[in-house]
Amino acid sequence: MNIDKKITDDLVANDISFVTTVPCKQLAGVIEEIDQRNDIFHIPSNKEDEGMGLCAGAWMGGKRPAIIMQNTAIGVTINTLATLIQYYRMPLPMLISYRGELREPVACQVEMAIHTKALLAQMNIPTYHFHHQKDVEELDMILKYTFMCNKPVAILTDANFWGGYGDQ
Repeated sequence: MNIDKKITDDLVANDISFVTTVPCKQLAGVIEEIDQRNDIFHIPSNKEDEGMGLCAGAWMGGKRPAIIMQNTAIGVTINTLATLIQYYRMPLPMLISYRGELREPVACQVEMAIHTKALLAQMNIPTYHFHHQKDVEELDMILKYTFMCNKPVAILTDANFWGGYGDQ
């Protein structure tokens, strides 16, 4: 199974037509797949909170948005999530690479991994953790859920899901 294609196909199947992304090595294949699709308007963002603002504008303009980002920026998105996305009950699927777990080669990534799930839980954001490639089979239902209940939803995808950290 091509994970990047499966994720993108599920986005399209759920009428997600606007996606903003912040560069991430683990998510590069999905970003490339999205960029090649004519049925998804892709806008790269400089920062995650900026991307959430773009998603809010897309939602208000009648599009179904999603953001693709890294967990290390969850901290800078808290205000935007609370005062814009949650306050106005906007559905926002967040596909998030979950850096900082076992075998992480970059030490500073570990600190945000320690706080990611707790911050999402504190904000009452439903969170799903994809650890094995078969977990992607739940994505379609997760996307349906976020638009049904008008909530942001976090889908954490760790290094194991993406195939590890290379030849470590």
